Amino acid sequence: MAELKTKTENLVEHAGDYFETQIRLAMLSATDKATGIASQSLLVILVSVLALFVLLFSGLGFSWWIGHAIDNMVGGFFIVAGIYGILIAIVFLLYRKHLAPVVRNFLIARIYE
Repeated sequence: MAELKTKTENLVEHAGDYFETQIRLAMLSATDKATGIASQSLLVILVSVLALFVLLFSGLGFSWWIGHAIDNMVGGFFIVAGIYGILIAIVFLLYRKHLAPVVRNFLIARIYE
């Protein structure tokens, strides 16, 4: 009887250790996934900001150049704004069916990785 009691106590102790280990494993796994997603998001944001600055300054320079060429600075800026608007519309029209699945699959892959 004493032997059964000792085995039961050992089983309860091991079960507690097992559940504690599982909880730690789950926390570490969640932390790993969260940091992976955060680092990828930060990288995408950084690259997007840099690309935005490149587009901004090249657009300003191009607008200035066109404004001097047509002797109307405001017209140069409106022409470049129209070009950017047309390019954005074309990109979204051409890739509208492809953009949503790419973003969705990226997020799902990051979550289940």
